Amino acid sequence: MRLRYAAKTDVGMKRAHNEDYFSLIEDEKVFLVADGMGGHACGEVASKLSGDVISEFYMHSKDMDATWPYRYDPNLSYPENRMVAAIRLANARIYDAAQKNPNLRGMGTTIVGCMFVGDHVYISHVGDSRCYRINAEIKQLTRDHSLLEDYKDARPDMSEEEARNFPHKNVITRALGMRDTVQVDITKHQVNDGDQFVLCSDGLSGMVDDKTIYKIVREASTLENAVAELIEQANRAGGTDNITAMLIQCNL
Repeated sequence: MRLRYAAKTDVGMKRAHNEDYFSLIEDEKVFLVADGMGGHACGEVASKLSGDVISEFYMHSKDMDATWPYRYDPNLSYPENRMVAAIRLANARIYDAAQKNPNLRGMGTTIVGCMFVGDHVYISHVGDSRCYRINAEIKQLTRDHSLLEDYKDARPDMSEEEARNFPHKNVITRALGMRDTVQVDITKHQVNDGDQFVLCSDGLSGMVDDKTIYKIVREASTLENAVAELIEQANRAGGTDNITAMLIQCNL
């Protein structure tokens, strides 16, 4: 599989600093977007730490004899175990750093990542940063860990207007650093020739609807133009949060 990608992050129109972070582990075909949270720029620390720790674990676990920090889950494949262990380790490091340093108390981050193995992609996430697949249509491949999603599960008849006006829609129920352990969601998907994947923070998905994301990605002349236009569209809509978009093009 041949992969091309472009990524961009932007502070947005309302925030003083950018707590989003994206990274790539090129030789492992792993792509990551994190959205940090916490006062006094703690979110910046948490989001960058998540990327650094995950990269560190992937390097460490190249050695098949290396000791892992967590027990191997026989219900998951080797790629799934590796990705989940990396994210769980990032959670533990962020939590420990916050406990040891009063200035970092309350910091945390969401994370969404994808890893390409053969003709499949493994998508993992904690929080409300998202992954979309774009081909003939756009499909969200992650489920936000948020109060709004929990409420929608309890109220399947909830209207789009009710969802838009939900008073706690920005409250997330899961993030790295909130507790000493974390549950990581991971799914496996077949990749088809020409598939595109968008990883993004809620600064994009909260400001730009899926239909517009699809239109921008499909009509852009280059991947770089697509991510730039996604950022610009989120800022035109108000840019109330930091905005990060990563676009990955797959050709078999």
